[in-house]
Amino acid sequence: MKTRILIAASLFAATPIAHAATEMRCSHQLPPKHHIAQVIERWAAEVGKASGGELKVQVFGANSLVGPRENIPSVAKGNIECAFSINPQWGKTLPLMNVTMKPYAVTDMARLKAWHGSKAADFLEEKLLAKGVRNVVWMFTTRMSAVTSKGKTLIDPQDFKGVKIRGLNPIADAGFKAMGAAPSAMSGSKVYQALSTGVIDAGLTDVAATVSRKYYEVQDHFNVMPLFSVFFHGYVNPAWYDKLSAGNKAALAKAGEQAALWALEASEKASASAPDQLRAKGVKVHIQTADEQKAWAALMAPAFDAAFAKATGADGTKLLGLVDAIGK
Repeated sequence: MKTRILIAASLFAATPIAHAATEMRCSHQLPPKHHIAQVIERWAAEVGKASGGELKVQVFGANSLVGPRENIPSVAKGNIECAFSINPQWGKTLPLMNVTMKPYAVTDMARLKAWHGSKAADFLEEKLLAKGVRNVVWMFTTRMSAVTSKGKTLIDPQDFKGVKIRGLNPIADAGFKAMGAAPSAMSGSKVYQALSTGVIDAGLTDVAATVSRKYYEVQDHFNVMPLFSVFFHGYVNPAWYDKLSAGNKAALAKAGEQAALWALEASEKASASAPDQLRAKGVKVHIQTADEQKAWAALMAPAFDAAFAKATGADGTKLLGLVDAIGK
């Protein structure tokens, strides 16, 4: 009996002890067919692979874990480990995140390709950490927006007078207010119902999202334009992150770099194909002309600048300079 115990003990000692996987629950608001939702799934798989299975990422999309407004506080409080939000969802909490929302200003592809790892991105990540979350990935989502409507296309600035349109936050909405619209901030997941019930008259979203969220079922006119750029960014709880091994932190960094490139490719592909997909659904699609862009920018850009400057002060001026220097 003693011999058997010794043999068993020696065998146990020779067997490598498997490390328990670290759970990483990630929440986001996108429907499964959205191109960025698919990039997030790909990123999650890459995190698991790069960490050798030590990080177990569980993705909860379409608000299945917590809602869009709860994502940021849930991560900051440590209720969940990870979430994704679009940058304008930071609103008044961190108004600097609206920098890419300046009308017709941050849509250059060379600049967007160089965003990840730029001084502008680093500056924002420092500010995000001060607000209780650590950024781990930037996923460019769109530089092509769509304003949707029913019965007629909203083309000229005067077309917006009195129109109730989906809004994002006070800074991002300043331009539409300058054109006489009445923005109402809401997450993308609520827009379809708001349009179908008449709570709002017009939608505003990434052009690819008009397809994935089936806006064509409740609106029949779409105006597509390079209005601003939006990022879906992924962030984690800092205390959770600090407990990770150096290897797992490196795995997150590696996956983040790759996902930034995947998102660029997927977003450009989705934006390019969306207009024809909408036309195939029988709706009217208008691509904004250069003259129309100038007319919008003349009203929207000054209104945005005033709102952004008031909310961000010296930090906003510094950030605008850093963004302008990207790719130069």
